Amino acid sequence: MKGFYTLFNLSISGACLKNESLEEKRRRLLAKAKESVSTAYAGEEHSLIEAINTYLQLEKIENLVFERLEEWYSIYFPELRLNNHESYAKFVKQFGSNKKRASEEELINLLGDKNKAKEIVAAIARSIGREPSEEEYKNIEALADVVLELSALRKEVSSFIDKVAKKLMPNITYLIDPKIASELLSKAGSLNKLAMMPASTIQLLGAEKALFKHIKYGSKPPKYGILFKLQEVSSAGRKKGGRIARIYATKISIAAKADAFSKRFIADTLKKSLSNAIKKSSS
Repeated sequence: MKGFYTLFNLSISGACLKNESLEEKRRRLLAKAKESVSTAYAGEEHSLIEAINTYLQLEKIENLVFERLEEWYSIYFPELRLNNHESYAKFVKQFGSNKKRASEEELINLLGDKNKAKEIVAAIARSIGREPSEEEYKNIEALADVVLELSALRKEVSSFIDKVAKKLMPNITYLIDPKIASELLSKAGSLNKLAMMPASTIQLLGAEKALFKHIKYGSKPPKYGILFKLQEVSSAGRKKGGRIARIYATKISIAAKADAFSKRFIADTLKKSLSNAIKKSSS
């Protein structure tokens, strides 16, 4: 009987030791996983992805608020034509309560454009809009403040994106705008993933909805995604734009590999090759 209890106690102790060993292993693996996640999120790459996503959202919000401001203030000055959000909001802030107070000299100082200042002075003279009440203007001015605040914040984020993107992706940002490069990075998920993508996939990043419609409903296949924001692509027709987007995607693919792996600057050579390829495609 004594021997039985001895064996029983030994087996229990062995089981405890085994459990402790498994627990230690679990803790070690968990700590390693946490460290990996922490390392991944600590890098500037992830911060850049969040920054470009923030920038794009700020752009949408600013456009929406500006649209409301323009629609509302057009009741009082329908003839005012200023495409720049900041200039429009500043005009509302300075002269929105009584547009007739705006002199040509003051408008030149505000807009930095003599011809536009003269145009607005003439528009004020023939305007059919009434002046807003004090309460109306209070709300319109608040909207103008929001537009100016959003614009200032967007510029700050833009500056951060340009700086970090050029540091992390010197080759890609030599070929294309840092914000377009950052959008590609965000869609890919990481620089390594972007570097491993074929040119055909890079070309269509951002066109996922159009690609889905093509696969499911048989609509025309997309020829570009985010790369449509490139001036050379957007100014060309659909067919020609698709060819130019493919040329860019090919060079971006090579540049991404250099940025992610070799860390060598090869973009000057790629830029020349890119220009020659675009010229050939246009001839």
